[in-house]
Amino acid sequence: MTKPELQDARGPLSRTLMRWGRCGERGDALVELALALCLLGLPLLVGTADMGFVVYDSIEVANAAHAAALYGMQSSTYAANTSGVIAAAQTEASDFGTALSVTPTAYYACSNAIGGTQYTGSNAQANATAACTGGTNHALEFLKVNTSATITPPIHLPGLSNTFTVTGSSVMEVEQ
Repeated sequence: MTKPELQDARGPLSRTLMRWGRCGERGDALVELALALCLLGLPLLVGTADMGFVVYDSIEVANAAHAAALYGMQSSTYAANTSGVIAAAQTEASDFGTALSVTPTAYYACSNAIGGTQYTGSNAQANATAACTGGTNHALEFLKVNTSATITPPIHLPGLSNTFTVTGSSVMEVEQ
């Protein structure tokens, strides 16, 4: 086939594009880039936004645990007020309201072994005082607050979970 016959076999659109000099591989890379960005870039962007919501909620739940521990550490009376501790946490994480699970636990430990034995229950202070012997060793009261919430991100992508459970924890010494 000669060149004029080949051009005729391509059709009217090809002939028009050849006349304008836009036939061949010019612009193919741009089209491929546009397709790649649509197929890869958009899911990455949406996935990043989805994880952003999860991280934000995780920070909010952790801050709620800290706020509740701050409330309870004011005195033994506040530490024993579980409804006040729970209300402080739920106020801090107002987006969750009562869906936020809050578990406050008051315990005693010896000052020389804070990470050691934790004394809980009705006789916790007496048991800790009896166990904490020595010149500078004495019983200290702590409040530990655990928070958790199950969240459903606003955007669901295949491959990611529909729900996430985020948790927070804070431990503070109760002021005497």
